[in-house]
Amino acid sequence: MEINIIKPQDQALEQFDDGKIIAQKPIGFSGEGSVINRLGPLFYWGWGTSEGEGGIGFHPHQGFEILGYFTKGRGRHQDTLGTISEVGAGDVQVMQAGSGMQHAESLLEPSEAFQIWFEPYLNEAKKRTPTYSKYGHEDFPLTSENGVMVKTILGEHSPINLVTDAKMYDVEIGNGVTYKYALSPNRTLAALSIRGNGGVINELEVSFENKDFIIIQSENVESFTIQPKGEELRMLLIEIPTEVDYPLYKKPR
Repeated sequence: MEINIIKPQDQALEQFDDGKIIAQKPIGFSGEGSVINRLGPLFYWGWGTSEGEGGIGFHPHQGFEILGYFTKGRGRHQDTLGTISEVGAGDVQVMQAGSGMQHAESLLEPSEAFQIWFEPYLNEAKKRTPTYSKYGHEDFPLTSENGVMVKTILGEHSPINLVTDAKMYDVEIGNGVTYKYALSPNRTLAALSIRGNGGVINELEVSFENKDFIIIQSENVESFTIQPKGEELRMLLIEIPTEVDYPLYKKPR
């Protein structure tokens, strides 16, 4: 099992709307400075925060499956499909951009949200009709056991059905407890620590801090534990295949 820790200084950083929105990007676009260009079909991951209102105007997308997850605050989505949708903490919105659509996003108060792009086979995806879907916090499976709370955003019993092979979890681990994860062969786990510090323990322990991006890859079945250090830990976890059986867009650096 291989574990890599990507510190915030090796992730991309971008400002929108004259600095009203700040986005840390574990996986950014070309020329933005993130050392990780992509992980299999996980094409982009941005973590945006605002101290008040802010917005990003209409811009186009095609082919990609784009997930937006709010963990704080409130936002408004508009698109060329005729959608006007408001999203709040715990909600998820999904654009399957298909043959093409444009959208605009506004933050209506101090907010924290994640935008994540998954890449299906684009030649096929661009033939599909574009769609927008919104899901409330209560729509997602939630388990709480032994001080660990897991919200399944993508995966078993989630209401979201992507074409791309991906699983996603919002995990909160109480102080003094551990969370065990089993990674299947030839899969990659990408994890972002959004609250607190911790460690990944297999045969050895690899420590990480708040805002670190953790990448775990294995060619075999591997189980490991994640534990907080000194306080509660909250992480977003995304599991994808390390390689896919279709050509991926050649993303420039």
